[in-house]
Amino acid sequence: MTTAHVVVPDAVDDPTRPSGGNTYDRRIWTGLTELGWSVRLHTVPGPRPGPDTQAPAALAESLEGVTDGSIVLLDGLVASWAPEVVVRAATRLRVTVLVHTPLAALLDEDVAEAAHRSELAVLSAAAAVLTTSAWTRRWLLDRYELDAGRVHMARAGTDTADLASGTTTGGQLLCVAAVVPGKGHDQLVQALAQLTDLPWRCTFVGALHLDPPFVRRVMREAEEAGIADRLRLTGPLGEDDLDALYAAADAVLLASRFETYGLVVTEALARGLPVVAARVGGVAEALGRGPDGTRPGLLVPAGDPEAFAGAVRSWLCDAELRAALRRSAHERRLLLAPWSVTARRVADVLEQTGAEA
Repeated sequence: MTTAHVVVPDAVDDPTRPSGGNTYDRRIWTGLTELGWSVRLHTVPGPRPGPDTQAPAALAESLEGVTDGSIVLLDGLVASWAPEVVVRAATRLRVTVLVHTPLAALLDEDVAEAAHRSELAVLSAAAAVLTTSAWTRRWLLDRYELDAGRVHMARAGTDTADLASGTTTGGQLLCVAAVVPGKGHDQLVQALAQLTDLPWRCTFVGALHLDPPFVRRVMREAEEAGIADRLRLTGPLGEDDLDALYAAADAVLLASRFETYGLVVTEALARGLPVVAARVGGVAEALGRGPDGTRPGLLVPAGDPEAFAGAVRSWLCDAELRAALRRSAHERRLLLAPWSVTARRVADVLEQTGAEA
């Protein structure tokens, strides 16, 4: 039996902080186990918005007990701020770094340069690099001098789900994302504020405690625009409650300022729900196209509430468009790969690093 040491952030199972990265990590170690691997799970502090003085020491302590030559899958969110630890560990362990989001792309300019240096050192030392989307792989290869043969992609998988029932008017809208600036809820509110002449309601599902001042600003803007009574903020939900909201929805909205993929997009498509989203990062990749080449949703320029409002207005006002997008979403649903395919791809990369030891 092959053993893999999987090192992930300590919030990976925190129900108040659901994220695509946490979901991916959990599905990978579960998938490896189902493939017959022995998985040794290590949790360490992270991720943080910047360097954390305790995280490198915790990571070093976690790796010190791992036998030389062992296969290690290391989440980049805990690795990329600890280059000294990872570079040293890579001399005796078969380290694969899993990059959900490149730090240098995510952080503000005042720390982006330091993030670039740190991340480059980590990725250069690793035996292999794994990304969760083709977009992220291209981003890394464009900005870092990495051997393309060492940088692999294991696209996030999707669970099967029942088709959403929807409504005839298309007015039940859903946004699933933590309420933080990066997810663009302020711009979404600005867009929805331009649609007060139309019947709609929108539910925001996602953590409310990560940036309380931002949450208050979003709600203040909604109140000033006269749409607060049309919005519902639930906080994070359990699987059954979230499934119920997906089942009752007509479309999913995502106004993110940055996404390396957008797991919520494929979660929507798995239920046959069209998506209206900002064209950022890997969102277009996640949305994909149906067999006939049509997109199962609408993409708009990032940071443009007017364009977003126009797309939602088209969705609400054009019954033929709604029908066409729903057909495309139903067809795209059939093309989504399960998580077992993702786990098999990760296992292949890890096996390769082990064979090269």
